[in-house]
Amino acid sequence: MGNGREWAKLVSGDPGNATGGLSPYHWEGDGLPCRLLEGDGVPVATRILNATGVLSPSEGNKPLVTLSGQRVSELTSRLGWAVVRAIYDGLPDFQRRRLEGMGFRPFLRLEELASDVALIQALKERWDPECHAFLFLWGHMIPTLEDVVRITGLRVDGQAVTGVTYTSYQKQVERLLGLEVRGERSSLVQRTALQASLGVANVRHRTGEGQAEYMARLTEDARAVLAEEEGDAADRDLRRFLILVIGKLILGTRGDLVGCGCLPLLEDLSSVGSYTCGAALLAHLFDSLGTSSRETGVAGFFPLLQVWAYHHLPSLGRGVARRRGAVPLLQRWRFCRDKRSLRRQVTLIHDSLDTIPLGHVQWTPYVEENDAAQPWVERGHPYFSRDIWLHCFNTVVPLHHRLVARTLGLHQTVVEFPTR
Repeated sequence: MGNGREWAKLVSGDPGNATGGLSPYHWEGDGLPCRLLEGDGVPVATRILNATGVLSPSEGNKPLVTLSGQRVSELTSRLGWAVVRAIYDGLPDFQRRRLEGMGFRPFLRLEELASDVALIQALKERWDPECHAFLFLWGHMIPTLEDVVRITGLRVDGQAVTGVTYTSYQKQVERLLGLEVRGERSSLVQRTALQASLGVANVRHRTGEGQAEYMARLTEDARAVLAEEEGDAADRDLRRFLILVIGKLILGTRGDLVGCGCLPLLEDLSSVGSYTCGAALLAHLFDSLGTSSRETGVAGFFPLLQVWAYHHLPSLGRGVARRRGAVPLLQRWRFCRDKRSLRRQVTLIHDSLDTIPLGHVQWTPYVEENDAAQPWVERGHPYFSRDIWLHCFNTVVPLHHRLVARTLGLHQTVVEFPTR
């Protein structure tokens, strides 16, 4: 395996449940080489964790971390769910009914989950971009469409999120949103301008202001400017809000800008509910995980990775159950805060991943869920066990269920995955 071009066969401790082979995992940047070594027929992951880069604690929806310092593992999006939730609560009833008809209600009613930067970074370092899967000693694992729909409540059935893309979205943004893009050849708008158009210009906490008072103030600010009756103004408000939700949360961007690439799909608001935003979220997340390891962190809806790990890898002990029976599943968890340095946390997570007994991996954590109470899950069932292509405009990535058959409750055979 020395040159990284051979096939690596990964066999678990259970001879009847071995999983496929992958290319050696490696870090492509200045630091963290991580490759599989073969000794006595058993693959062993080795890792050198000596990163020294220091990054700011947040940049948009991208978890940025300090590996060489002592900063507490805290990630806060510059947007934040609090702003989205406040604007949602400020919408008139008929607008909320329209969003419910589009399938966004379960997602928009989620409460913010404190971000586990160390866990997200450790998972990214286990991602193999050649097969779009995490590489562990016991085999491959990936978040699937079932994980997406159960954790977020976003639909995974329907039309693919794809279509014509443009060099510049200035005309569409001016016509449909009444805003301007940043630069002549761009699809990005300023987050602050988009928020202000929805009535939320000042999102800073005031001195002595509690969270309940903060949320009430933002909601009242939004309610004061949003159209109260159906018509062109209400349609513009809804498109602005959907751009904020899709362009900043679901298909999160790095930095302080919001992507408007989905705007052409919002021109006909009656068809928005037919698109599979959950599949687009997963495609966007896979694409972000596959970026160079020089880029610390993940763009996109990274809380999905956290809750996925809480369910499938509970022995890591990173999440604490808070609301048993709540759906979508993201509502059931809170992050168990860890005051150790981030570098130490990442090292310990990798050590745990290298020593987790096979029996402690939860391949089918949802078998006792009541799907009848989750119509968004029932609609997605036909897509849970299929090898398919995930679409997010110009991003198209494969979802290889054959690599993770055990997540479907099936016998897992050895799969050899050729590398280029």
